[in-house]
Amino acid sequence: MPVLGVIDPGNTAWVLASSALVLFMTPGLAFFYGGMVRAKNVLAMLMQNFFSMGLVSVLWAALAYSLAFSGDGKWIGNLDLAWMRDVATVSPTGFDLSIPPLAFMAFQLMFAIITPALITGALADRMKFSAWFWFLGIWLILVYTPVAHWVFSPAGWLFRRGALDFAGGTVVHINAGIAALAVVVVLGKRRGWPRHPMPPHMLPWTLLGAGVLWFGWFGFNAGSALAADGIAAQAFVNTNMAAAAAMLGWLLFERIRGGHATTLGAASGAVAGLVAITPCAGYVGGMAPIYIGLIAGALCYFACSIKFRFGYDDALDVVGVHLVGGIVGSLLLGFFADAAFNPAVTHEGVFVSGGSWELMGDQLIAVGATILWSGVVTLVIVKVLDLVMPGGVRVSEEDEETGLDLTQHSEVGYSLERV
Repeated sequence: MPVLGVIDPGNTAWVLASSALVLFMTPGLAFFYGGMVRAKNVLAMLMQNFFSMGLVSVLWAALAYSLAFSGDGKWIGNLDLAWMRDVATVSPTGFDLSIPPLAFMAFQLMFAIITPALITGALADRMKFSAWFWFLGIWLILVYTPVAHWVFSPAGWLFRRGALDFAGGTVVHINAGIAALAVVVVLGKRRGWPRHPMPPHMLPWTLLGAGVLWFGWFGFNAGSALAADGIAAQAFVNTNMAAAAAMLGWLLFERIRGGHATTLGAASGAVAGLVAITPCAGYVGGMAPIYIGLIAGALCYFACSIKFRFGYDDALDVVGVHLVGGIVGSLLLGFFADAAFNPAVTHEGVFVSGGSWELMGDQLIAVGATILWSGVVTLVIVKVLDLVMPGGVRVSEEDEETGLDLTQHSEVGYSLERV
């Protein structure tokens, strides 16, 4: 088993700071989603996100980190690092770290926290908190952990194939996006959707949350270099450019199609660009992140309307932004990956001089495998929980009408607000 190597203080400081930035994204996500739900459900949305920081942290220390990053199995890790055994002195399998293994463990924990939290936007207004408790823990172990091992661990089968995912296009966004679709298929539609409008109750919260996400995403992407170096700087700049371009792309089509450029569109477009650049951040440069952002902003804007055609109630557009944005970014990497910006790119993209379609094939396999595993296993998890939990995973019609804040937590978000 690999042991502790030479530690670089600068790299360590950067990864620790990045870990804090990524953790800050989860409260940012809570505000982003919280502003979009109705007032009677705002605390329930915040609670689902904050609770992820608690339960996932404990499960990560006990079991999930070891399963994701120890051992040489191509499908799943082993229990060598379970219960925090030797985590401070033993590096994860296949990594030649210049940071303490504990810093790596903490950084990856923040990814594990926010990934299932992304799913909460789809199931808003109608899932029992008790059901979320069980779903969160089971999903982390059975879905997130294997996919993280496949893609992020050098022992994983997708990593070995040559699939690239710099900071979580497949592991985080496609994984959460397809899981969100599976959950809402089982949960069903909110009462009155889509006949009755259910507008956001506090858009300033959503803009604030989007700003926090944009800020934290620099740690998410640039921190994934695991060093304070040129690749981190490239990922940092790419992150900003893609978010900016995607916001413009989204607003352009929103203005053409609907006649107005909205604040919700600006926030959603920026997040779509952040999602799409995530798998590409350390592997592209030049104008590529701007092209990726523009394409993602436009495609995610149109993808958010698909739910009305197919009748699935993805309340806050997790499928349209995270699933579609993750797919767009992961596949565009097959066009734009460039070894000039990162020597880890062994097969350059189609649009790069001397590039080929080989990387695109690996990206397609990674996207397809993540969708298949996460979609099927998530569907099974929710179906089983719906069968074994008294009354199922969804709140009653009366509780849904009253609101989840009161019925699930015996609190209200606003002292003068009851609807």
